Amino acid sequence: VVKIVRRTLPELYLCPRCGKNTVKASINKSEGKATVICSNCSLRSSFISTGNMGPVDAYCTFVDQYHIRGN
Repeated sequence: VVKIVRRTLPELYLCPRCGKNTVKASINKSEGKATVICSNCSLRSSFISTGNMGPVDAYCTFVDQYHIRGN
């Protein structure tokens, strides 16, 4: 018997500031806006989302912006 392991995308991500697994990304498609918030250190960002952006894409954009700004 071969078991197929189906992986799902995580709901919480690693915070670039505090290092905890407490970042939640949400996308409001009606407004075209993505919001990413860390529930531990209150780091937050909101930006315009593109057409097919998912929560993982929003998180990656958030981390890129964090490192570019040098926070």
